[in-house]
Amino acid sequence: MEKNKILVTGSAGFIGFNLVRKLLKLNYTVVGIDNINDYYDVNVKYGRLSECGIDKNQIGEGVKVISETDGNYSFYKGNLENKEFIEYVFEKETFDYVVNLAAQAGVRYSLTNPDIYIQSNIVGFLNILEASRNHKIKHLLYASSSSVYGLNQKLPFSTLDNVDHPISLYAASKKSNELMAHTYSHLFDIPSTGLRFFTVYGPWGRPDMALFLFTKAILNGTPINVFNEGKMIRDFTYVDDIIESISRLILKIPSRNENWDALNPHGNTSSAPYRIYNIGNNNPVNLMDFIHALEAKLNKKAIINYLPLQEGDVKATFADVEDLQQVINFKPETSVKTGISNFVDWYLNFFN
Repeated sequence: MEKNKILVTGSAGFIGFNLVRKLLKLNYTVVGIDNINDYYDVNVKYGRLSECGIDKNQIGEGVKVISETDGNYSFYKGNLENKEFIEYVFEKETFDYVVNLAAQAGVRYSLTNPDIYIQSNIVGFLNILEASRNHKIKHLLYASSSSVYGLNQKLPFSTLDNVDHPISLYAASKKSNELMAHTYSHLFDIPSTGLRFFTVYGPWGRPDMALFLFTKAILNGTPINVFNEGKMIRDFTYVDDIIESISRLILKIPSRNENWDALNPHGNTSSAPYRIYNIGNNNPVNLMDFIHALEAKLNKKAIINYLPLQEGDVKATFADVEDLQQVINFKPETSVKTGISNFVDWYLNFFN
């Protein structure tokens, strides 16, 4: 029997890279796509690819590179916005499943560079939807974000909540992805699952995210910027818990909800084969407690520069994951202490 083949976009990214490693262990045939842009240090991206056996020197636009350590993994460099490239890869590879993690990330970056969010997160996702439609994909999973909850203040955030009030273009692009996916699920019967991630952290993390920035600054003895005077609450979610959740959801293919009530329409399910899940730790942590845990691991105090709340930021996130747990019999629960310890150990090793 042929192995199930799965496409992971954003496979040189933080979550994508970790998912590739997990799927290979689960005996999938995996194809990765990434444009390796310079939004953050490309050496981290090349480091991730190298961990999966992809030779940096063989990478070229649209060129298929097969892993030197696992022949079940191959990689293409390219942009989701390039419709011909996406169609070429889908035509050549014949996927069973697609996990779309490629996106322009970052809430704050979207305040100053809005155009790239439309190209990558909207146009790029449309190309994935079209290719999934044309090639009869069994299940499309895609990254959404806790940022879609926007101005909502009722905690914990539930997938039953209205999410019509985003406060950044990044959040709006993720909400748009959910709407686009629902449309394709409804019109073309493509089973789709949206994944609302909550503040993912861990080894091989993104250099633009708080834990990476804080660790680097504390080690260098430079100040860290702490917004809203430190009065922030985040549902920090360890990357391995995110990956375990995604890997279990791949085979949980949504079907039409025959009991869906169009007179009282909840947004997490539908008469189309469509689902939305929160993937969070369900245990929010005060930002200052997070920083103190990092200080304890590094055995060094942070120099803190307190700043007001930045535009686009929300004060608190907290994931209701009850429906996720019911479907996959798993919920994220790695402690911040454990997660930070694992990250720092990786950081010190990677950067010597």
